Amino acid sequence: MKFTLSWLKDHLDTTASVEEIAEALTDLGLEVEEISNPLDKLGNFTLGKVISAEQHPDADRLRLCQVETDEGVKQIVCGAPNAREGIIAVIAKPGDYVPGIDTTLSVGKIRGVESHGMMCSEREMELSEEHDGIIELPSGEVGERFIDWLAANDPAKVDPVIEIAITPNRPDALGVRGIARDLAARGLGTLKPAKEIEIAGEFSSPINVTIDEDTRDGCHVFAGRLIRGVENGPSPQWLQDRLRAIGLRPISKLVDVTNFFTFDQNRPLHVFDAAKVTGDLRIRRAKDGEKLVALDEKEYTLSDGQIVIADDQGVESIAGIMGGLETGCTMETTDVFLEAAVWDHVQVAYTGRALKINSDARYRNERGIDPAFNMPAIELATQMIIELCGGTPSEVVVAGEVPDVSRAYRLDPARVISLVGMDIPESEQRQTLTKLGFRLEGNMAHVPSWRPDVMGEPDLVEEVARIASLTKLKGIPMRRTQVGVPKPVLSLHQRREQAARRVCASLGYNECVTYSFIDRASAALFGGGTDATMLDNPISSEMSHMRPDLLPALLQAAARNQARGFHDLALFEVGPAFHGGEPEEQRLQVSGLLVGRTGPKDVHGASRMVDLYDAKADAEAVLAAIGAPAKVQILRDGPAWWHPGRHGKICLGPKKVLGIFGEIHPKVLKELDVRGPAVGFTIWPDEVPAPRKRNATRPALEASDLQAVERDFAFVVGTEVEAQALVNAAMGADKALIENVRVFDEFIGGSLGEGKKSLAITVRIQPQAKTLTEKEIEAVGAKIIEKVSKSTGGVLRG
Repeated sequence: MKFTLSWLKDHLDTTASVEEIAEALTDLGLEVEEISNPLDKLGNFTLGKVISAEQHPDADRLRLCQVETDEGVKQIVCGAPNAREGIIAVIAKPGDYVPGIDTTLSVGKIRGVESHGMMCSEREMELSEEHDGIIELPSGEVGERFIDWLAANDPAKVDPVIEIAITPNRPDALGVRGIARDLAARGLGTLKPAKEIEIAGEFSSPINVTIDEDTRDGCHVFAGRLIRGVENGPSPQWLQDRLRAIGLRPISKLVDVTNFFTFDQNRPLHVFDAAKVTGDLRIRRAKDGEKLVALDEKEYTLSDGQIVIADDQGVESIAGIMGGLETGCTMETTDVFLEAAVWDHVQVAYTGRALKINSDARYRNERGIDPAFNMPAIELATQMIIELCGGTPSEVVVAGEVPDVSRAYRLDPARVISLVGMDIPESEQRQTLTKLGFRLEGNMAHVPSWRPDVMGEPDLVEEVARIASLTKLKGIPMRRTQVGVPKPVLSLHQRREQAARRVCASLGYNECVTYSFIDRASAALFGGGTDATMLDNPISSEMSHMRPDLLPALLQAAARNQARGFHDLALFEVGPAFHGGEPEEQRLQVSGLLVGRTGPKDVHGASRMVDLYDAKADAEAVLAAIGAPAKVQILRDGPAWWHPGRHGKICLGPKKVLGIFGEIHPKVLKELDVRGPAVGFTIWPDEVPAPRKRNATRPALEASDLQAVERDFAFVVGTEVEAQALVNAAMGADKALIENVRVFDEFIGGSLGEGKKSLAITVRIQPQAKTLTEKEIEAVGAKIIEKVSKSTGGVLRG
């Protein structure tokens, strides 16, 4: 939205500077994008008088001019045909920047003669494209600033242009009057009274208007009148200057009037050449395939349901978007039909988007215009047309009714202060709303018809806060809910999630943030892909199901990287996985994936392929960071997407699984096109038991001063028995005294016979209260032998 300062002052009585206005507009939510102020470029130029002008001795087209300036008489070489004695010109002195030629002047020699400046043309001042000669001013004093002369004699040339960005919820700011109203409410001036006029019709309009029954939801009201005997032609200079300043090309008086109201009051209008209208005007739905050549000289093919204005011959205008070329006004137009209508903004948007038409009328109609201004707009536009073009108006013809958009909401001053956080007196709140056009009856604020965005009490609060300026808001610390040291802000769940992210990053993993949706095939590989997790309206076939695990997305990311030449990867993600469609059927996961080698190849051979022990070490590090117990069990029988012999479940018991680590099943890697080896881990932070003590202090170190005892045992077991099962059995023999159990030898075959193996373990026994006697140590050994024999069928090797 562009407007000039003088245009704004038509509605706002103010002495504020352009800078003050721009700052206030941005603070009010009407962000200033650009200010084009000619004064900034022309401030150094002054007026001078040519005392004499003689022929240059070495050039036929150059003249040596002696020019009287505020710094004395200067010699200037000039090639303009109108450089002559006695004229008043615009002088640029050495050191001045000339915008039209993008040059900073200096004293120079032209054909051997020094020139101390230049006399400028309008194009060199960027005032117009005129460059046939230098500027000749009819008046002015030597040394007077050129911008001061322009301000007094030709103000349009130094009128600042302000461009603001409009959010979709503020259609009222698409008119200069709406902007002026906001500035007046802020206190930067006084809003001038709105013009009110009623033009009496002198005859009945020969053109009537109707709205089809099936179109009444798309056109609320359509009003128009005929004006006979108009004389079209170029617009007056003031109107042309305003339109050019905001980037519009003046066309003719009739068309320029409609463009003026579009920007002045956010009121799109249209004028038909009445002589080219056959019969009456009818607002109806278009038939599929109907065509119209619009004012932009392009032909548009219409579809069923689009709203048009038609006469007896066919479509003459696309409702609320663009008129037709056939009935457009020309310089020969003598009778004109002026129309103003209120259209359904949604249908205007659909039609404009379908036809790919971007016009000022569409831009405003699809955002919403003031329905109550429809009839006053007809009168004001009629008056301007008669003033500029003459003519005799008819009575106004109307179809439909102006929609009733009246509504009111309660203003609660105390609630406003509470929500905004500023002490705004009730009188100031009421005055703010009154200046914005609200009508107050008691505590009920009646919303003005030009504010479709105000739809409830919160919007009243926003309006008061916006005008009061949130820049005045001072930060006030919130009161503590309790005395003393505050409790932690983050929950245990949040702290564990944060800690897991930090540890994974510190281990060299790169964090991924993937979609919560994956395709059915990938979900099925990880136990998902059922109807319970299927989306009703997926955005693509590759995102049809909620993810049952984080690993498939990490594997897909690995495949994309491998396809681009990155083979050694360490990726992790922290997020929810879903095993059902209900809110409670999800839980937080921490998953990591290692693919390729542990590092780049080197001469010492330190680099190797990743294995499950890398994943195990990283999983244990994450578990330690989130507070998992140090003593855990490693069990088998993980899900099918893990390698059956190269994975382990980290458990506190058979049913308490904290996480899983190991190699990804080769079949899964093949399905997801990942070149292995690939190992990974998955941890469920919420499965880790909460600490019994919730204070921040660490417990005292429990270190025994008694000598630990180690005993070795060798058991003969079946080859199918896992070493971990034997270790778990030995650990359970006496949990109070046994500190650690580890395997140190394995022997298969020989004298043991077929299907047998020997596993040797070291058991570390740590006394707590007193030194153990030999008898007590032997008793612990007996318990170990009994427990292992019962759990695994193992026999102590002789």
